[in-house]
Amino acid sequence: MDIAVTRNQDTFINAQVDEVLYGGAAGGGKSYGQLIDALLYALKYSKSKQLILRRTFPELEKSLIRVSLEIYPRDIATYNDSKHIWRFKNGSIIDFAYCDNEKDVYKYQSAEYDVIRFDELTHFTESMYIYLLSRIRGANPYPKMAKSSTNPGGVGHVWVKERFIDIGEPNKIHEIKLENGRISRRIFIPSKIQDNKFLLEYDPDYLTRLENLPEKEKKALLYGDWDIFDGVFFPEFKRDIHVISPFLIPESWNKYIALDYGLDMFAVLFIAINTRGKGFVYDEIHESNLIVSEAAKLLRNKVDLKTIKAIYAPPDLWNRRNDTGKSAAEIFYENGVKFDKCSADRVNGWLAVKEWIKPFDSVDEQTGQDIKDSNLKIFANCTNLIRCLPAVQYDEKKPNDVATEPHELTHITDALRYFCVSKTRRTQEKIIEQKRDPFFSYEKPKIYTEVGQKIKVI
Repeated sequence: MDIAVTRNQDTFINAQVDEVLYGGAAGGGKSYGQLIDALLYALKYSKSKQLILRRTFPELEKSLIRVSLEIYPRDIATYNDSKHIWRFKNGSIIDFAYCDNEKDVYKYQSAEYDVIRFDELTHFTESMYIYLLSRIRGANPYPKMAKSSTNPGGVGHVWVKERFIDIGEPNKIHEIKLENGRISRRIFIPSKIQDNKFLLEYDPDYLTRLENLPEKEKKALLYGDWDIFDGVFFPEFKRDIHVISPFLIPESWNKYIALDYGLDMFAVLFIAINTRGKGFVYDEIHESNLIVSEAAKLLRNKVDLKTIKAIYAPPDLWNRRNDTGKSAAEIFYENGVKFDKCSADRVNGWLAVKEWIKPFDSVDEQTGQDIKDSNLKIFANCTNLIRCLPAVQYDEKKPNDVATEPHELTHITDALRYFCVSKTRRTQEKIIEQKRDPFFSYEKPKIYTEVGQKIKVI
């Protein structure tokens, strides 16, 4: 079987590491490379299992499935149109499927695949990708890989860039040490329209159409430029600035809770304020399918509410429900949780978030080195906030607002907005005076600071 591929497609096909990304400009032949690679793998490894994913099924049907029907030989494989599966005579299979939202990943909970292929990886969230990586497994000795293709931009632009682009030189294998000590071998293979001589030969005007795009789309699709913030609402967020290792929060610090409630998601943030007014998001709740009484019980069991200065919730929780005649806020109150109503102003709320997370120049108190700091820090255990905050996009119709889709990203970021737009107080520095002992001489008063307290020695 004769197959013609470009140089970069050949590099992609022969890359056998844990995670491969083939990406950049539109028209670089990424999807074709995926399909040819999947075909060759299926033929080489009998009874192998592969999964090819897009975010939605219509996208999959109009692109990869349609092309596979044109190029896969029918004398070696048959396609089941109802199950969307290619079955090969040697027992190998290629599944076509979609993952439209965060919950869809659990459709693959018991699945086993040798290779999972993500087409347009930046359309997926990081949590989707991480979960599906766990489905790459099997008792055979075949290479186990995640092989992805994508253009810059989209909801996953930031995390894909951090995972594949920012780690180092392209076309080179990088060994990344994970938290569990395991090594992940990754490679990024750039693609450019100029690489696809077949497309330029048959459609020479394609390049001109890309050149006529608006500047942002042109950078992404023509040049494959990853150094763009394609719709990202919070470019201020930087993991190395905002995410820190957890530490024990002093009991004296003022503590607040901000939450967003819906049956689809109960999102809660726990924030402490130190004596300098700096905020620390130290814990979170991110649970779905909880009725109000269950959500209230979960919150009460999580923390002693007597230690909390205020619990901020949006005004819509005071709306009365037709079925009970009560509001969610009333039911929470009946179950031991009293709310403070916060502003629902989205634009000013998001501006408040930007003020809290805005990086500024500072000096490390221990080393004296110049550093970037922020007024809000997030503990590393708050994985949902860390995942969602850098992923939310601008609303295309309201550029000062966050888009409400993908909806799964909005709940915990809304909770952060409710905190940031509300009035909070820095922890008051406590002065502890020690009585004078007449048998000792004393120097001038000294002030020592430790975990937010000032101790004045007289």
